[in-house]
Amino acid sequence: MKNAEKNIFELSRRGRGGVFVPASDVPDRPLEGLIPAEYRRAKPAALPEVAEPQLVRHYTRLSVQNHHVDKAIYPLGSCTMKYNPKINDSLASQPGFALLHPEIPEKYAQGALELIYRSAKLLAEIAGMAEVSLQPVAGAQGEMVGLLLIRAYHQKNGNKRKKIIIPDSSHGTNPASVSLTGFEAVPLKSGADGLVNPEALKNLLDDNLAGLMLTNPNTLGLFESQIEKITAMVHEAGGLVYMDGANLNAMLGLVRPGDMGFDIVHFNLHKTFATPHGGGGPGAGAVGVGQNLREFLPGPRIACQQQEGKNWYQREEVGPNSIGRVHSSDGNFAIIARAYAYIRSLGADGLREAAECAILNANYLLSKVIDFYDLPYPGPCQHEFVLSANRQKKLGVRAAAIGKRLLDFGVHAPTVYFPLIVAEALMIEPTETESKESLDRFAEYLIQIAKEAETDPDLVNSAPHNTPLSRMNEAQAARDLDLAWAGDISNGD
Repeated sequence: MKNAEKNIFELSRRGRGGVFVPASDVPDRPLEGLIPAEYRRAKPAALPEVAEPQLVRHYTRLSVQNHHVDKAIYPLGSCTMKYNPKINDSLASQPGFALLHPEIPEKYAQGALELIYRSAKLLAEIAGMAEVSLQPVAGAQGEMVGLLLIRAYHQKNGNKRKKIIIPDSSHGTNPASVSLTGFEAVPLKSGADGLVNPEALKNLLDDNLAGLMLTNPNTLGLFESQIEKITAMVHEAGGLVYMDGANLNAMLGLVRPGDMGFDIVHFNLHKTFATPHGGGGPGAGAVGVGQNLREFLPGPRIACQQQEGKNWYQREEVGPNSIGRVHSSDGNFAIIARAYAYIRSLGADGLREAAECAILNANYLLSKVIDFYDLPYPGPCQHEFVLSANRQKKLGVRAAAIGKRLLDFGVHAPTVYFPLIVAEALMIEPTETESKESLDRFAEYLIQIAKEAETDPDLVNSAPHNTPLSRMNEAQAARDLDLAWAGDISNGD
């Protein structure tokens, strides 16, 4: 442990404070008459007592120690941690949006409802889908909604199909979503090129097929080049095709899921459309569908009508075949607002350029480091690529150690050990928002670590060395959770 920041309780001193409440000008009422006994504390809460300057400095120091996209490159493969334009935050933070209650009458929420309506239309056009629901508030919830749509579709058609095929190059949440919605997950092994083999898929097609759940580009960063043949095969077998759109940022303006034959796609607005995420949220997993699935979408949906020559936006209930409401409001509005700002700021040409730059950056970075690491599935890649540290493992240095060593250079580690079909995986996504200079520096770090694995493996295996906390026992931390504060702040100790 090196110069570890004390926690806020350790900084506490009796009598200090930064907030002073003026004397009340209304009569006091005892808590006994307001709160039932079983909900009242036996003694005051042990809250820290800290003056405002110390409080501000404490959290400022913590913010500097924490890594984030505004600090340096964050090449977390699959997660798309790219820079978030501040104009998006400015739009979402406007009082008319930020202070709006979800249950406010529609006549006072016309601006917000119009934004949701327009966002859905834009996303439908981008993906080539008939309609989009913005209710889901996470990618995983978007997956669940998509699978519920598949279930509703087959139930209406009078069958009980249960099988969902999932390639081994898909996102890790896909099998869980399949099980959660009552389907059976059937794995499909990728071919030697890392792509779906139509012949292998053919062997899994039968009358029990409900659908195929495909990530495109897949988690290897490779585009499914036979996607039209694949979707046609599934449709011929009576199934539907779902696209996990977590990697949609490699397609914007280049190709549309609907044009490739997908019936359903979910959007990670917090990945593709540059809204902040990480640490479990916030997110938005909008779902788009083809014409054949519109009646099953969750509701209510936002509709636009003409009233006295003006557009009027309102919530409309959906028909009896809808899967029903999946969120208590219209979706994660702040994330939708940021995504809307991003789309409108870039426009059609800008979105295409963003995808092209994401692909260019990934292939440029790959070309810089390919001689120092293994590449089980050769590119060219799309927006990300997956190296293997097998070469370094033979020298006693594993992928996790490489990730830890990268922290010493002031950058975030890539995703390690995923996807599972790559041993000692290093999954790297530079995103379109990194400059050539940033990519060159990151490549230098990866190359230096590869050389250190040859000359001084102990240096890598003992990393990080320059972070506020050195390497911790992660296995023990996972097994022995201790989240309680055991100190005594009553005397300032």
